[in-house]
Amino acid sequence: MTDYYEILGVARDATPEQIKKAYRKLARELHPDVAGTDAATEERFKDVSRAYDVLGNPDKRRAYDMGADPSSPGGGMGGGFGFQDIFETFFGAAGGGAQRGPAPRARRGQDALVRLDLDLAEAAFGVHREIQVDTAVLCPTCGGTCCRPGTSPRTCDVCGGRGSVQRVAQSFLGRVMTTQPCAACHGFGTVIPEPCTECAGEGRVRSRRTLSVDVPAGVDTGTRIKLTGQGEVGPAGGPAGDVYLEVRERKHDTFVRQGDDLHATLQVPMTAAALGTVLTMQTLDGEREVDLRPGTQPGQVVTLKGLGVGHLHVGGRGDLHVHVEVQVPTPADDEQAELLRRLAALRGEERPEARLAAAHPGVFSKLRDKLAGR
Repeated sequence: MTDYYEILGVARDATPEQIKKAYRKLARELHPDVAGTDAATEERFKDVSRAYDVLGNPDKRRAYDMGADPSSPGGGMGGGFGFQDIFETFFGAAGGGAQRGPAPRARRGQDALVRLDLDLAEAAFGVHREIQVDTAVLCPTCGGTCCRPGTSPRTCDVCGGRGSVQRVAQSFLGRVMTTQPCAACHGFGTVIPEPCTECAGEGRVRSRRTLSVDVPAGVDTGTRIKLTGQGEVGPAGGPAGDVYLEVRERKHDTFVRQGDDLHATLQVPMTAAALGTVLTMQTLDGEREVDLRPGTQPGQVVTLKGLGVGHLHVGGRGDLHVHVEVQVPTPADDEQAELLRRLAALRGEERPEARLAAAHPGVFSKLRDKLAGR
């Protein structure tokens, strides 16, 4: 590569002012009006002008110091030779331009993420669902060959089917052989002379498909179910990607889920809580009895074993926790009011003493606050 610093007679660390001063001095000495018009002087004047054009421009000088020659026809390292070529020459293409094989035209398709909305009962027990997905499928006309029926890919005339071409480039390291993907076939080694008209040479088309999935018991919001190989078909009939179903559980009117356990509130009359009773409540498994002992207090929890949500992948089920809410009656008439006064008298509660309860919410209130993010 031409040494422009030597042509101008300056050091490599010369300042822009020193370079400019040296150029002006040489330009005056070599100008045709001063030095005449002999061929050698004209050529020297051109070299000096070219050297100043590079070194007098900060960007060009920086490129030149890195080994490029901005004044060359390629405008870069020895006519278009770059650092990527250097890397490939010494590390990616051992032996100074070893050939690469052609790139496969068929590639794996992308994965798809589909939301699956479920009711609490479906999440608790599992369910079989049919879902519709819009995705890429194998072209029915060409079967993934990308070619019009009756035709086939043709070997690339430019690279001879190698998928890459070699060229010699001049760099600051000397002459080196580099390998690049063939621009004619895009590195595939073959070209499609007559693309399939249905898929436009893609080997796949868009279509709506129906997928069947067995949702296991115990899934929850955020659970992902993988359907291997059910995603979109890759270009040129490449392997299909996967479909991921992300579960979103709908809110239930009665039950609150915490893990695999369920929580519900059962409202009972004051008399039933005081005297005890057996009530019937609706669960995910149908009607079940809830046994209230005499003197049941507000906030007390009755646990029904095994009536919660199924444990994902391990079997068994969580529990249903019933939180008792005691309803205080309002006397409907004088007779009911008198009965309550008589009860208060029997219990010595005509003038009860006010007692402050502990400052903490009930179990279900704490659960509700936690689920609400409070």
